[in-house]
Amino acid sequence: MNARLAKCSISLLRWSVGLVILIESVRFVFSPSAAHFLAKAGLPSWLRPVLGGAEVIAVVLFLVPITALIGGYFLLVILGLAALLHILHGQYDIGGLVVYAAAVLVCLAHSPTGSTELSNERL
Repeated sequence: MNARLAKCSISLLRWSVGLVILIESVRFVFSPSAAHFLAKAGLPSWLRPVLGGAEVIAVVLFLVPITALIGGYFLLVILGLAALLHILHGQYDIGGLVVYAAAVLVCLAHSPTGSTELSNERL
């Protein structure tokens, strides 16, 4: 694959996954059904804005090129916690979260500020 196409496709992937997660996070924070679900699951009401807000911050950091590496790792932690929360409450359909995490990992692996470029140069 040519380098220009690879760079463009990784950038497109980063923005696509970032915007999708951002929209889902905002919907989660402001959704009455999410509030009802968390209350029904016995979780405290403060959990929704904390998790959703942290996810929004992580996505914004992920989308800004200078902070993309930090935001990506932060986003992976948030997605892992979300998956764990779903599993602990009997919701085993976490495929979307796994795909988001995989896309974030691909973006991190191809980040120009990441450590993978250094390891590739040694080969």
